[in-house]
Amino acid sequence: MAKTILAVDDSASIRQMVSFTLKSAGYEVVEAVDGQDGLDKAKSRSVNLVLTDQNMPRMDGLTLIKSLRGLPQYATTPILMLTTESSDAMKSQGRAAGATGWLVKPFDPQKLIEVVRKVIG
Repeated sequence: MAKTILAVDDSASIRQMVSFTLKSAGYEVVEAVDGQDGLDKAKSRSVNLVLTDQNMPRMDGLTLIKSLRGLPQYATTPILMLTTESSDAMKSQGRAAGATGWLVKPFDPQKLIEVVRKVIG
């Protein structure tokens, strides 16, 4: 059975690129338009990995990560940040919130697949 990835990004074009890349590698992808939508979708189904942007309306990526980490079913689920933010301070905040890893946009599709395979197989 295909592993499911929740892709959270307010940019439709980024969601499409992420979704296309991951589906072509055999993963099932659930898309969310912002952190709140991502949290709602994560609560309503089980996912193997969360891939989230940082800067989004309604709820940003760090708040989403903290919210997911507060739920028992997501205490150990890998969460990757996929964002334009690349400062050490932001990465530290991401780690503190519970992010598993960090990818900077624009992303290399092959690199994204490699990282996802490394994290969830």
